[in-house]
Amino acid sequence: MISPPERVLSQGEGLLSLVSRLKAPLAPLRGRRERAPIKLGALRRRSRGERGPVKLGPLCRRSRRGRSDLHPHPLPLREGAKGLVMQHDAAVLNTTRRGQTWPLSIAPMMDRTDRHYRYFMRQITRHTLLYTEMITTAALLHGDRNKLMGFSEVEKPLALQLGGDDPAHLAMCARLAEDWGYDEVNLNVGCPSDRVQHGHFGACLMAQPTLVAHCVEAMRQATTLPVTVKHRIGIDDLDRYEDMAHFVHTVAQAGCDRFIVHARKAVLQGLSPRENRTVPPLRYDDVYRLKADFPTLCIEINGGITALLQATAHLQYVDGAMLGRAAYDHPYLFAAADALCFDDTTPSHTRRQVLEAMLSYLEHWAAQGHLPYRIVRHLLNLFAYQRSARLWKRYLSERTWVPETAVAALREAMSLVPAEVLDAHPHALPGFDSVAQLSHAALLP
Repeated sequence: MISPPERVLSQGEGLLSLVSRLKAPLAPLRGRRERAPIKLGALRRRSRGERGPVKLGPLCRRSRRGRSDLHPHPLPLREGAKGLVMQHDAAVLNTTRRGQTWPLSIAPMMDRTDRHYRYFMRQITRHTLLYTEMITTAALLHGDRNKLMGFSEVEKPLALQLGGDDPAHLAMCARLAEDWGYDEVNLNVGCPSDRVQHGHFGACLMAQPTLVAHCVEAMRQATTLPVTVKHRIGIDDLDRYEDMAHFVHTVAQAGCDRFIVHARKAVLQGLSPRENRTVPPLRYDDVYRLKADFPTLCIEINGGITALLQATAHLQYVDGAMLGRAAYDHPYLFAAADALCFDDTTPSHTRRQVLEAMLSYLEHWAAQGHLPYRIVRHLLNLFAYQRSARLWKRYLSERTWVPETAVAALREAMSLVPAEVLDAHPHALPGFDSVAQLSHAALLP
């Protein structure tokens, strides 16, 4: 007997029929402690030897070049005050957006934003939106969900980032995200790595906006959570503003609740993921123009932002700003985030208070046999640009490997840091009386 998901994919039935059939096997899902397994039938993870060309079926048409469903002139142009601007019908775009607007967030980063880092960052900032690492749909549907999806309530607000290109699988994972208590679910359309390209998701999906739209629509119909998309301004030769505008317009019609735009193009052949974060030039103006052309959409900017003052300068043009590597290399930077971006004047924790919370956290996990350095590694940059930073990192790297002595070693490391550094409070806006006094030219590269 053919299982419902398999029959849908084999016969190419419509999206509404697909989602309605998904609801039946997902109905038994209850609390995080009482979940019935999702039955995938013959849908299983293919081994590397079985991996063949991706079959898109009726979900996405390809151009003659076999690469994209982008039209050479994606949106008509109209005469505006500043010349030719994009023409779009605001009535067909998402006007029932779910969730709230986050002025500040920390980007999902592989091998960085795990549950221990998120707990650590929540001791520093109470309101900044946090993300998981990217998790593939195959991993969630076939792997250890407790390990992949587990989190503490302290970490919220929290978004789950998914990697995949199958609407049925993404819909199942979106339902799982809601069942586990996440606040949002995000689709990765920005990762340029070879491994991700071989799985046919990430940045390469920008060449197929219709497929991404079907994925978003399936996810939105399977959950009540906000569904967002993180993408680049373009890929390879599909890097014109018009290409990005067409992508956003197409996906917006499926109901995408927020677009997080990395303001660099992705070069899929020839550059590593690390080089793709630095080599392609930043094009902030294209993201600003996107918000101006689509004022009803929620647009968040990402890429090259290394300071909170830069983030607030971007907020003059877009709805939100996302920081990535800077949030890991200088985590205490976010001690001023709640006051600066969320109007929360509650005093932030000092570094000493942050570490006292992490001592209890480390003790809890070490007692369960968890490798302590998986937690302590996230603390290495807590004293970035401060006295004793080098001594702090060396001591933690050498002394916190053994679970039985890790807590004592962390406390001893604290004693090596001057008290005036441990107990110093952050200064949100040194030298400025208000955000209005900030110089845009001085803050943005």
